[in-house]
Amino acid sequence: MNGRPISGASVRGRSGLLALILGGLLFAVTACGGGGTGSGSGGGTGQGADAAQSKQSEAVVGITPKDGAKSVDTSGTLKVTAAKGKLTEVVVKDTKGKKVDGEISGDGATWTPSTHLAAATTYTVHAVAKDAEGRTAAEDAGFATLTPKNTFIGTFTPEDGSKVGVGMPFSIRFSRGITNPDDVEKAIRIRTEPAVDVEGHWFGNDRLDFRPEKYWKPGTKVTVDLGLDGVEGRPGVYGEQDKKVEFTIGRNQVSVVDAKKLTMKVMRDGEVFKTIPVTTGQPGMETWNGQMVISEMLTVTRMNGETVGYGGEYDIKDVPHAVRLTTSGTFLHGNYWAGGAFGNHNASHGCIGLRDVRGGWDKKTPAAWFFNHSMVGDVVVVKNSEDRIVDPDNGLNGWNMSWEKWKK
Repeated sequence: MNGRPISGASVRGRSGLLALILGGLLFAVTACGGGGTGSGSGGGTGQGADAAQSKQSEAVVGITPKDGAKSVDTSGTLKVTAAKGKLTEVVVKDTKGKKVDGEISGDGATWTPSTHLAAATTYTVHAVAKDAEGRTAAEDAGFATLTPKNTFIGTFTPEDGSKVGVGMPFSIRFSRGITNPDDVEKAIRIRTEPAVDVEGHWFGNDRLDFRPEKYWKPGTKVTVDLGLDGVEGRPGVYGEQDKKVEFTIGRNQVSVVDAKKLTMKVMRDGEVFKTIPVTTGQPGMETWNGQMVISEMLTVTRMNGETVGYGGEYDIKDVPHAVRLTTSGTFLHGNYWAGGAFGNHNASHGCIGLRDVRGGWDKKTPAAWFFNHSMVGDVVVVKNSEDRIVDPDNGLNGWNMSWEKWKK
């Protein structure tokens, strides 16, 4: 047998050996790469990490009411929840971009609004939650609140932009009796600068007044947010106001009337500014005692005894320089008909009279001077009268109620 190699045999052998070598190298590279057959497995990342990264979050976000819901109640319906995860973000806003404040619970399981929703309004909800692995899940929904058939409003004092005296409360009277007072009061937010505690007190079911414990500090800026739109004040009756009211407290003026001495001391910042002789209610028609706030100022007005229970005892068509102290008809006003009563004896039907002239033309009279140095919200305190203390709701006179009782 010839010992020479057969032609081509050595070539096939070298190819097979090369294939084995290349195959071994490929196996080694694959093994060093972390194993597996997934694509894109360079940079030290293999199929297992990719699978973990792309796995869907286990967190489940729930939104109530459901997407597209109509005529949703303005309170007690909106809620966002998270199962198998925790809420990290909830944004609720109306079509104008106004956001609804709310709070995520400590365990991250729920979000609830901190206030009611507005009526006849469309809202969108965007909520995000994370599961235990940090993977996020999001949900979006939209809904519209109900359009009420019956509504209420509140008329208030003082007016927006006004400057008032230190005794001025913020008083609001509602057009319908309120049977859900807590919800209505919560919807009225008052902020002050400098900050001071302000509390509300209900007089009946249609009037709510707010004041601090003591008279306002001069210069205080008060901002009232009337967020009544959508508040259910009574079953089926909803508020329709969303308004901001701002007013400023002016200088401190408190005038003290002594019904026995027949004087009024006008106090500025606790110091006597001017002393004026007065006349108050005659026996049987005494002036109320207590703290009374000027609620209205009239250059001239008509006073008729029939309107306050005194029949036809008087009807004066041109009473000058009149400032109202009670709803029932107590005024501090100019008086041109009482002769020498001022500082000498009580001659009125319950009002506080200051010397004046008919027509009120003389700016030097005590009545004209007081009128021109007063503003709505100033305080007039009456003492030493034989009558009782004025009722807190007879005018803006809640200062005659203790702070403890006021807060109840």
